[in-house]
Amino acid sequence: MDISKIIKIAVVGPESTGKSTMSAYLAKHYNTVWVPEYAREYCENLTAPPTWQDEINMFEGQLALEKEYLPKANKILICDTTFITVKIWSDQMFGQSPQQVLDALPNYHYDLYLLLDIDLPWQDDPLRDFPDMREHFMEVWHKELKALNANYTVISGTGQDRYKKAVMAIDICLNHDF
Repeated sequence: MDISKIIKIAVVGPESTGKSTMSAYLAKHYNTVWVPEYAREYCENLTAPPTWQDEINMFEGQLALEKEYLPKANKILICDTTFITVKIWSDQMFGQSPQQVLDALPNYHYDLYLLLDIDLPWQDDPLRDFPDMREHFMEVWHKELKALNANYTVISGTGQDRYKKAVMAIDICLNHDF
């Protein structure tokens, strides 16, 4: 298949909103692959808080993973987050973002972003840092997606209801694009 015709779906949102679980579910539902979050594995191997260079490495790693998975996709590529996360974290931690990230943002198109709502209970995880800032980060995600003029929809609810809403949003996108 021509990789330029692959529909790219980004599953994004604040910490502990079920992005990886949703990505795996959607990939199975659509019989395709999903790109894991590069930063998760990267940060598991860090022995200190991420540095500026680590943020750049995570940006480059996420792009490389997406490039690796794209030819394996079956019409749709599900992305468990995107490198916008690097911008959001860098802005929070360092007060600014790496220029490479800012330069790349307008050049990476996703056909649909599923912004997962913070209506799921917080799940503790050693790689999660801001349980009391979920509302703040939800606002940041809205702001970033609007700044990109991105096609996005908020996915809320729990259990099967949450999955059904995500599938419905993707199906609408698929029917609109063809």
